Amino acid sequence: MAGFRSLAYQVRDARNDRALRRHSLRRCLERFAPYGHRATWWHLCDRHGIAPEDRGADPLRLVAALEELEDARAVWLEYERQFAERRRREKHHGLRRPEWAWGGSGDAVVRCADPGVRPDGTLGEVLRRLVAALESEPGTGCPVCGEQELRWPAHGPGQRRGPRSGHRTWEGAWAWDGPVCAGCGIVVPRPALADVVSMTDPASAGAA
Repeated sequence: MAGFRSLAYQVRDARNDRALRRHSLRRCLERFAPYGHRATWWHLCDRHGIAPEDRGADPLRLVAALEELEDARAVWLEYERQFAERRRREKHHGLRRPEWAWGGSGDAVVRCADPGVRPDGTLGEVLRRLVAALESEPGTGCPVCGEQELRWPAHGPGQRRGPRSGHRTWEGAWAWDGPVCAGCGIVVPRPALADVVSMTDPASAGAA
């Protein structure tokens, strides 16, 4: 299975036809798609003037989209590296904290609840805001746009609670999934939120 760098090389390789270069960019999103696959693709298409279904897209536009994706990936990989180093130091000194770092499987880092509603700015800018929030004291608003109105989704019947990292979680959802921002549409990670906000989850209240 080709890795992100191999696929990026195929996007840039002028010997490849346009369809292959576009396909390789789409496959890059299987390795890293910070908003989720569909939302990230639509974001890149909107920002770089690519028709989502155009298999003959301008290679220059494809490469520009790739460069934006690579910048965001570099931001997140550096955060993960620093997080891992910090956790090793903390464990050495006997400090035990929840393991909140993203696993790196291509899942959304900052998922958009609706693929059509996404934050303003480049992917790298958005992830830099998120990382700054994760490395600061938890707040009460959206770490990406500052919106204070956060809406908890209704959990349907088929979902169940289960312990993970000290928080209740839901089948099919990440342990760090929090409320949806009414401004930019992201699912706010719980680690970026103060406990008083996390406890407003109606599911948490019902489970007490």
